[in-house]
Amino acid sequence: MPRSVNSVASRKRRKKILKAAKGYFGRRKNVYTVAKNAVEKGMLYAYRDRKSNKRNFRSLWIVRINAAARLHGMSYSQFMGKVKANQIELNRKVLADLAVNNPEAFKAVVEKIK
Repeated sequence: MPRSVNSVASRKRRKKILKAAKGYFGRRKNVYTVAKNAVEKGMLYAYRDRKSNKRNFRSLWIVRINAAARLHGMSYSQFMGKVKANQIELNRKVLADLAVNNPEAFKAVVEKIK
């Protein structure tokens, strides 16, 4: 009995990897075995950095809030402590956005907690 190979599925699997490797440099874009390793590594980096991206943004928001709070004579920790104590339900993302794009609104928040 002849050997049966599912070449349709194999080709589809290889094409899927090579399509994901589109734009890579050198043999990484057109040699399957090299592309497979590159795509796999890229997927690992993407998974890892989706998590680190959240941390990076949180630290950026903290830096922005700190800079804006210091303009009003407060440190970041004092400011956030008073925000929590006065039960102002604004998260760091919104506070940082106010600090950068709408300083008068941020000043109003500062006045409310003083």
